[in-house]
Amino acid sequence: MFRAEPLLRIRLLVLASEAADSALQLARFGVFNPAPEVADALPESPADAYREAWLEADSRIGKLIEQCGETGPVGIPDDAVAPSLADLHELNDWLREIWLACLACRDGEDRIEEERRHLDAIEETLSKLERLNVDLAHLLRADSLLAVNIGSLPAGELRRVGDALSMTGYLVSPFDHVGDQVFAVIAGPRARQEEVRGLMSQAGWRELPVPDELRRHPQAARAWLEEERVRLDELSGAECQVLGGLREKFGPRLREARLRLALARPLAEAALTGVRGKGGLAAFSGWIPRRRLDALREMLETRLRGRYLLDAREPEPGTAETVPSLVRYPGWLRPFVPLVKSYGVPRYGEFDPTLPFAFTYLLLFGAMFGDLGHGGVILLISLALVRRFGRVAFIGVAAGAVSMLFGALYGSIFGYEELFEPIWLSPLHEPTRVLTLAVAFGIGFIVLTLLVNARNKFAAGHASEALFDSAGLAGLVFYLGAVGGVLSLTGAVDLALPAAIVAGLGLAVVAVYKWLETRAGWGERTLVSAIETLETGINLFANTLSFMRVAAFSLNHAALALAIFTLAAGLGAAGHWLTLVLGNVVIIVLEGGIVAIQALRLMYYEGFSRFFSGDGVEFAPLRLAREPGKS
Repeated sequence: MFRAEPLLRIRLLVLASEAADSALQLARFGVFNPAPEVADALPESPADAYREAWLEADSRIGKLIEQCGETGPVGIPDDAVAPSLADLHELNDWLREIWLACLACRDGEDRIEEERRHLDAIEETLSKLERLNVDLAHLLRADSLLAVNIGSLPAGELRRVGDALSMTGYLVSPFDHVGDQVFAVIAGPRARQEEVRGLMSQAGWRELPVPDELRRHPQAARAWLEEERVRLDELSGAECQVLGGLREKFGPRLREARLRLALARPLAEAALTGVRGKGGLAAFSGWIPRRRLDALREMLETRLRGRYLLDAREPEPGTAETVPSLVRYPGWLRPFVPLVKSYGVPRYGEFDPTLPFAFTYLLLFGAMFGDLGHGGVILLISLALVRRFGRVAFIGVAAGAVSMLFGALYGSIFGYEELFEPIWLSPLHEPTRVLTLAVAFGIGFIVLTLLVNARNKFAAGHASEALFDSAGLAGLVFYLGAVGGVLSLTGAVDLALPAAIVAGLGLAVVAVYKWLETRAGWGERTLVSAIETLETGINLFANTLSFMRVAAFSLNHAALALAIFTLAAGLGAAGHWLTLVLGNVVIIVLEGGIVAIQALRLMYYEGFSRFFSGDGVEFAPLRLAREPGKS
């Protein structure tokens, strides 16, 4: 729980002809994390062609699922074997044929849909022309001496255009009105058509295109439109029957294709990180938990019966940043894992902070937002959101419960602090004590982070950093001495001289270490070591004071509730209770959110930044879980 599982680097040599089945068994094994193999010893990449064929087939399967519908769930039998490269090529050819057949049906549906959209546009035009109640074939004849224009213009221009066109022998006849636009017919001698176009354009005239299908009487056009819609519905039904027939005909084999692609996925994924080979041999390289080595040997012996060579070795010193990190968490702790991993993944062998993070984060939240009623509301809301947000909602449940616990300790329920006596203390009445406890907690937290960082440096083989750096044991000695000195100044203890000696010794060790580690001239060395040593003291002091915000927010919570009560006291009965309800909602939403962020900030910047590199590699084993076509 506090560190990654010990891993072994393995190299599995198998026959190239059995590479696909070996990858499948490793995926079934469930804890093999592929890793790049050294290319010099085995220069060939025997799985690249397999991966390309799988990608092509997987893409086609995805398109078939998207265009032609699902074919039901795919179960993977325990005794199923992975397809060969020749099987994948054959599968690809068959999928191409099915895709073309399915695509033809889809193309037919697309054409029908396009025709429907065209009919909708025609119907929209027809709805405007029906009021004319004339045969448009005669009205719009190209060889007629009468020029007829059908369109619209702004309503305010209608009279002016009518007066102007009357002088040219043209008539304006409105037949519909939509918004500020008037639809009209403008007719007159064809010989003067060009003369009046400019006037119509200046007035905002917009021609209404009349398609060939509507150049008849509107009633005849409406009947034709209905016939076309019936025809398209019949065509669509026929296309649906064809597509349904394809599903019925090819469904079983398509399910089989999805199964074969699921079985081929492990080798295709392993090829991405590098399956090396030479001649008739293929090599898988990767990581497994040390405790599963015997189980892996047993599985390989059962399946390959001696046709393999397995080599396992410990990670080489100094390679922790390249070794994946596998940490197993109990179910109750898993909701907090995403919060830790949002900062980063712990390196192999590095202290995993998830457990102390969960405990400390909840403790800080409860201390800053301690209220029996507000915590209960958060708990109930989080329980109601469990189905939607899954495990993450349990963080809210735990935070609400801890808030209720501190509410009982503080004697606060929905901001009321006189309903029952606090079990422990009241932040509003004992602010000095609350500030002292917050700083004391910060001191303990920083001491813990310095110890964890020293442990991580020792585990990574950096003993000098663990012993002498400002974030190591020397920095811890200085910090403890400085804390003792401050306590002596306040009169809490009488350790002034020993504390000064301890702090000075720790600071001197840090200064000498910084001076020795700096690669530069004497003057620059002295300046750099002085600055970094001074920075050590300033940072540790600032980090300690940063925990005063815990006390500040616990006081702010009580003060905000007091302000709401004061405001409500000056209102009538209805206003009084409305103010109390809305005020408590603001406290829960606004202050609760701020406190959650501040607690997270303290964990990230005062804790993780001191000991947690966060640049580890997450353990990602081969799996059989995902469906083909849904990568």
